[in-house]
Amino acid sequence: MSIDHVSIGITNMKRSKAFYDAALAPLGMAPVMPVEIGGQLVGVGYGHGGKPSFWIGFPINAQPASMGNGVHIAFHGETRAAVDDFFLAALEHSGVEDGRPGLRSEYHPDYYGAFVRDPDGNKIEACCHGKE
Repeated sequence: MSIDHVSIGITNMKRSKAFYDAALAPLGMAPVMPVEIGGQLVGVGYGHGGKPSFWIGFPINAQPASMGNGVHIAFHGETRAAVDDFFLAALEHSGVEDGRPGLRSEYHPDYYGAFVRDPDGNKIEACCHGKE
């Protein structure tokens, strides 16, 4: 597995989007995937070639963003079975379930992911983008 994407929590979408639009442009990154829920912009994926690799957004638990809430790292799995195996291994080694393996069509139709908290509470995920 390799890192698929990193997400950080924000507290003000307008301010943060303006900051990252400007700061990442010289690096060849642009907003490629806005996420709206209920007509409100809640997240923006930055990258190139249509693939987001860095995200900003409000923490999914609706709690304020902080250094410990809002950051999450996603590892790339080649297959959905690899994502399932990641999830089971994490739980067997003191991980805490934070989203069982499954399709997350709100991201895109083939997004298959599993979410866990490590023993220190860090948010980690494994995901696969392929059809199976």
